[in-house]
Amino acid sequence: MVLTQCRSLAAWGAEHGPGHPGVVGPRNEEPAVPVIRRFPYLPPSLRFLLILFFALGSSSLANAQDWSYRVRPGDTLWDLGARHLRSDRPWQQLQAHNNIADPYHLRPGQTLRFPIAWLRLRPAPARLLARRGTVTLRDAEGAASHQAVEGQVLGIGNELATGPDSSATLEFADGSKLQLRENSVVRLDRLSQYGHTGMVDTRVRLQQGRTQQQVTPAKGPASRYIIQSPAATSSVRGTRFRVSAGDAGKHAATEVLEGKVLVSSSLGKGLFLPGQAALQHEGAGPATVALLPAPVLKGSQQPLGTLPIHVSWEPVAGAAAYRIEVVDALIPEILVFARDTGHLEAGIDSLPPGEYRLLVRAVTVEGVEGEDAQAPMTVADAPAPPLTIRPAQGETVSSARPRFEWTRNPQAAATILQIARDASFRDLLAEQSTNGTRLRPDQPLAPGDYFWRVASRGMQGQQSAFSQPQPMTVTDEPVVTGMQPPVARRGQLTIRWQQSESAQRYRVQISRDPAFSKLLLDREVEAPEVALDRPSAGTWHIRFQRIEDDGYAGPFSAPQEFKLPCRLCYVGGGALLLLLAL
Repeated sequence: MVLTQCRSLAAWGAEHGPGHPGVVGPRNEEPAVPVIRRFPYLPPSLRFLLILFFALGSSSLANAQDWSYRVRPGDTLWDLGARHLRSDRPWQQLQAHNNIADPYHLRPGQTLRFPIAWLRLRPAPARLLARRGTVTLRDAEGAASHQAVEGQVLGIGNELATGPDSSATLEFADGSKLQLRENSVVRLDRLSQYGHTGMVDTRVRLQQGRTQQQVTPAKGPASRYIIQSPAATSSVRGTRFRVSAGDAGKHAATEVLEGKVLVSSSLGKGLFLPGQAALQHEGAGPATVALLPAPVLKGSQQPLGTLPIHVSWEPVAGAAAYRIEVVDALIPEILVFARDTGHLEAGIDSLPPGEYRLLVRAVTVEGVEGEDAQAPMTVADAPAPPLTIRPAQGETVSSARPRFEWTRNPQAAATILQIARDASFRDLLAEQSTNGTRLRPDQPLAPGDYFWRVASRGMQGQQSAFSQPQPMTVTDEPVVTGMQPPVARRGQLTIRWQQSESAQRYRVQISRDPAFSKLLLDREVEAPEVALDRPSAGTWHIRFQRIEDDGYAGPFSAPQEFKLPCRLCYVGGGALLLLLAL
């Protein structure tokens, strides 16, 4: 009968658990001894068994919710109590909880147990470790948003939001870090630490977008890191993982890279291991899916470092897209470059000098991101890119090989010129270098729209970022226009035309036939006019070529014709104005 009663008491204790009145445990507000006073009706033998049950059977429950401290030389109970306990908890309760007979003599090395509920709790603000692009901060009172700055302290209730092509990195009191991706919003719900124990309670709410976390291993039973999204809650005690809120038609997911993550929702929960993702489907609990493997990078495995950096990789089965990131080599939660693409290659045009790590991962159609392919990157300090001069932004040029000009950077050994069909320079048509400040493309450009940019190359071969792309248009319109009617006077024929800003001199050809097989005149002149002995009557053809100061001769203009009348038929002599069909 006594055994049966003991089992009943054990079941009662298990059902009500620590913290229920009469159960010894870390949430109990009374010392252990007064528990037996709550059962005055029990016979002495059963009261003894009850005491034995709580002393032995419930000890594991109590220990599970205690913070353990190893005594150091010179420690006293009153000093430890003043340092770690709440003001309403005298050190004598700590003495009773640890069954210490002599409070004046603590043995160095012995373990003291502090109930979690007794520990002093204080705020543990977060810090904005790094930001990129547009990052706004809203305070707990809901005041207007303002631009966040690096090093800024954030507290409970603060809300952080990133814009397109932006990111932010938060650091919490225990060194855990959260990377907030582009177009994301996160709210800080709880930032607390238990006195000087090293235990931190961090709880954040992902309202939109994506995050990546590097959580410091827990330093005690009260340490926790919880991130809540609209679909699920992810809890860890030290790991590296990503969380997606499930925006833009994608599923919410928790992707585990290291350690273990407990993911729970109103429809179920599960423990997820490295290489797994908890995918949230509507109307169901978290489902386990395997992360896609890391893509295999092509080319050399040596550190990448010459800008622009071109990276390519082998396709991954099951991938609908790919994610490319560049992160800080020492703090990988600091994101300095990011791009999503459906191609198997990508280019990185601009990065400040530093040590980085390139990450490439495959993404499923549901939006689950896989394992990372990694490669080191070193971008050396380089001179600034030159300033572009000509062609000016949006200028139309009539040369198939236009001259590009820029300023000189004394710290640069050379300048790299790039010409492309698109502003992102994916459709690259030309790349040339020179130690001067002007250059013409080796190959002629067909009529159409183009973009051009330049970068500096340092004395040690390091390359700067490129300048802003400059749009331009190449046309096949005549290089010389506005020709005036020829003037014939006193046996001389004079022809004038509109001056070209880029021309240093001109080449003029006159012939009887439009193919210019037999030339009457082939002459170079510096001024926009030419004079010659008056040719015989009839139809003549003329064309012009612009020659610039660097000796470049553009294409001939389209032939034009003019007619000279018969002298014998002309009455009056003097000057004759001939109309030219343009």
